[in-house]
Amino acid sequence: MITRIVKLSFSKEDVQSFYEEFNAVKHKVIAFPGCIEMKLLEHPDSGVFFTVSRWENEDALEAYRISSTFTSLWAKIKPLFSARAEAWTLTSVYEGAQENS
Repeated sequence: MITRIVKLSFSKEDVQSFYEEFNAVKHKVIAFPGCIEMKLLEHPDSGVFFTVSRWENEDALEAYRISSTFTSLWAKIKPLFSARAEAWTLTSVYEGAQENS
């Protein structure tokens, strides 16, 4: 399993447009074969967002990255970026959780 983290930066006036585009396709991303989960995180009042998605493997992520779902979304949001997007693909070294007592 891999985790993909993508940092997206927008000027404050473009945040609403980003939300609209993201909300229109988020269900397609989550339903994409090999996608285990996806989160959208926001750094408050900064226009900076992070998508955090977990994939079965790199092949599943790459299939998504060449899909019409991704290419269409990217074409719509890329012009809104206020800084170049940054992305990392990571493998888990440790995962822990609190035990319920």
